[in-house]
Amino acid sequence: MNLDQLEAFVHVAELNSFTRASAILGRNQPALSRLVRQLEVDLRQNLLWRNGRGVALTEAGKVLLEYSKGILHQVDSAKHALNNLQGTLDGQFKIGLAPSVSRFATLALVRSFQKQFPQARITVSEGLSTNLAEWLMMGRIDAAILYDTADTPLVDKRPLFTEELFLISKLGAPTPSSIRVKDLVRYPLIIPGRPHAIRTLVESQAAERNIKLNITLEVDAVPSVLDLVHEAYGHAVLPLNAIIADPMQRQFRITRIEDPVIHSRLAIATSNQHPMSKLATLAVQMLESEILPLYQARQKNIDDYLS
Repeated sequence: MNLDQLEAFVHVAELNSFTRASAILGRNQPALSRLVRQLEVDLRQNLLWRNGRGVALTEAGKVLLEYSKGILHQVDSAKHALNNLQGTLDGQFKIGLAPSVSRFATLALVRSFQKQFPQARITVSEGLSTNLAEWLMMGRIDAAILYDTADTPLVDKRPLFTEELFLISKLGAPTPSSIRVKDLVRYPLIIPGRPHAIRTLVESQAAERNIKLNITLEVDAVPSVLDLVHEAYGHAVLPLNAIIADPMQRQFRITRIEDPVIHSRLAIATSNQHPMSKLATLAVQMLESEILPLYQARQKNIDDYLS
């Protein structure tokens, strides 16, 4: 197994076609086919199903694709780390963001990165916190801003800030101004599926009180959750940032959850198994200094919304 084989495999797998991969890499199709086939021989695994319309990944291919991306990223980072010894900060920084962070922070973070590191590139990936942690462990990304719900092996986390979770209902719904956690059983909930961070937080609080939540729908995408709440299909448990980020700026009934208050905790995470390039180290420092003011600005909007 070598890097040429992995690069060929990744491009073919992501583009679902030897033809398209050939055009991107500037190599002829027979050469790419030989590289991928030799990789399969070396690993004694079929990685691709070949058909008249292109290719599809086998189960073995799906596993290898995830690790191959991390391997190629780490090799690229090593090359640029050596170049950075000469004082030039180039290369690529890959950051993963939880969806709620991505909605309010991506533009500002990209703008700051390009201003501070004009010779480098930034790649922003959005994903659930569990996926972001896996990508860190595989070396696919350099850092992530994610919800910290549990200890994750091989990942270091530093808390950034917390967000209070509220019961979100259709405007005009007959809900009180505040409820206890154990009262959540009264409300049919539209909630993300496992292992979404919000689902984990709410279920863990319910389990501590020996109650079973009334989950009527499982929907991962927060904008879709708000659509369903607005149409009275149920209630949601979300931070108010989710409402403020609603592109339609709809009004909802907000109920504070008490006894106890449920807080989600956002953290910046890095792998403790993969070396950080100078670019990545400085970019993470930039993230930590930039993200808190962004959150504080959002928090003022939340305070205005509640007042």
